Amino acid sequence: MLPPGTFDGTTVVVTGGGTGLGKAIAVEFARLGAAVGILSRAEDHRQAGVAAVEAVGGRAAHAGADIRRAEDIATAFDEIEDALGPARVLVNNAAANFPVPAEDLSPNGWRAVTQIVLDGTFFCSQELFRRARRAGDAGAICNILATQSFTGGPGMVHTAAAKSGVGNLTKTLAVEWAPHGVRVNALAPGLFPHEDMRADLKALRTEGDDVDARRSPAGRLGRLHELGWAATWLCSPYASFVTGHTLVVDGANWLRRDFVMPEFVPVRDQIAAVLPERPS
Repeated sequence: MLPPGTFDGTTVVVTGGGTGLGKAIAVEFARLGAAVGILSRAEDHRQAGVAAVEAVGGRAAHAGADIRRAEDIATAFDEIEDALGPARVLVNNAAANFPVPAEDLSPNGWRAVTQIVLDGTFFCSQELFRRARRAGDAGAICNILATQSFTGGPGMVHTAAAKSGVGNLTKTLAVEWAPHGVRVNALAPGLFPHEDMRADLKALRTEGDDVDARRSPAGRLGRLHELGWAATWLCSPYASFVTGHTLVVDGANWLRRDFVMPEFVPVRDQIAAVLPERPS
């Protein structure tokens, strides 16, 4: 989508960049010349992200971190910068979710998701900003949201609430950090199927890709590289006057409304139909 070499000389950190959407985003940055740092807790995920970047001719490094811990993030950034150079672009992709009725969600389940999604996004953003500001450099941050953060997310109360917080965070940081040349934007993806989807989330899609595609106004599902295109554009010089914005990439699906809505089924019944034993 962008000219070759758009990110030459730039180090990009992608949290959760070893699987799914994060890996697809990392690959598109690499295609445009970026050196990509993969940040994740799992060694096998990190190695998969590095391999995907190197497969398209890119440079990559990885570091382990629990992004709920600010001290882990600082150490991980140090490791990535030692290998690739100063990080000036960050994609906050790492997330956690699982389907569960709100009344069954345990305190640990709530904290596990909200701390990764909201706390982790803030801590990583703060680290990128502090480093860019100390060096007097511009920077760009792209947060990954979900359209349920706009509407509420029955069956995903923890994720929807945390992603909504990230949406507010995006706007707040955009204003605070604009004077220092650090832009903060967000993407809200629609349905982008990929091989790394959790088994319980796959189970909710009982009718398959063809049916899901027909439910979308665009008549199809998202293609992983399209999300990568959107992320690279938002972080590129071609979007240098865009900050505080959330770009929805879902073929207009979240806006869909019918004259006659389908029969309402409580979310507990929807989950029970495909996941008899729900996670807590």
